[in-house]
Amino acid sequence: MVVRAAERLRTAEEVVSQLRDGLGVVAVTLPSLRVDPVSLASDTPYPLVDLGRCNLDTALRLAAALEGLRP
Repeated sequence: MVVRAAERLRTAEEVVSQLRDGLGVVAVTLPSLRVDPVSLASDTPYPLVDLGRCNLDTALRLAAALEGLRP
């Protein structure tokens, strides 16, 4: 299946929104969460999701939220 550049970008934007919403449910905010603009610069853009940097408190909350999902 060939996915066009615009579709890849739209999908990346949707997943960023889903991640932001899902992490918000467990009180985790990744301030740098976004579609990486550099990955869109080529003739055939292949968007990357930039999870970015976060402080220690946010990393601890994210780790705790993920720990709660383990079987």
